[in-house]
Amino acid sequence: MKLFLSIIAAAGLGYFLGSLNFSIIVVRMMTGRDIRDMGSKNAGLTNTLRCAGKSCALFTLLGDLLKGIVAVALARGFCHLLHAGMMPGNDTHYIGYIAGFFAILGHVFPIYYSFKGGKGVLVGAASFLAVDYKVFLALLAIFVVILALSKYVSLASIISTAYCPLATLLMSWLIDGYSFGRSFLYMILSLPMAAMVIWMHRSNIERLMDGNENKFTFNTINIK
Repeated sequence: MKLFLSIIAAAGLGYFLGSLNFSIIVVRMMTGRDIRDMGSKNAGLTNTLRCAGKSCALFTLLGDLLKGIVAVALARGFCHLLHAGMMPGNDTHYIGYIAGFFAILGHVFPIYYSFKGGKGVLVGAASFLAVDYKVFLALLAIFVVILALSKYVSLASIISTAYCPLATLLMSWLIDGYSFGRSFLYMILSLPMAAMVIWMHRSNIERLMDGNENKFTFNTINIK
């Protein structure tokens, strides 16, 4: 029963907090426009930066990072209070992955915005920052390298996300010292998070294959 309650709480907290899309909220508050009608029509950080400027992008960044971190932290705290963590030590890592997945789900299909949201990269990154900062740093390093080499934000997002399960396994097993079995479980729990983010980039994949994807340059940023 404790495990069931922890999973339900993690799913609910993740989804309803994840549904708070700060790109939509911030752009509407600061410009009166709907980011989903601008640029690529994606309610995410890159489109906000390109179409609404640095100020809107900064608040979007902070808001979407915070909601992922808070969702995971609250879910793990509730699980800890119920003593529903894994032994030894009432380990609550597993519930963080569940909260993180539902935070991404809420961001992609937000209940508050007719189920039309963003692609989940930022909230996914924030969730990993809250679950295991070492995995977050590894994926961030991959993202930065790919972005610097290719100038494609979407490609950097896809490749870094694809490495997420492997990074989770290796960090848990080799760095954190968990058993291979538990590390493998964490890898399995991270798979739906990675799959959701990559699936939401299917249109970007098509544009990359066709050579029509926009490259990221600071010269294209609308400064406001």
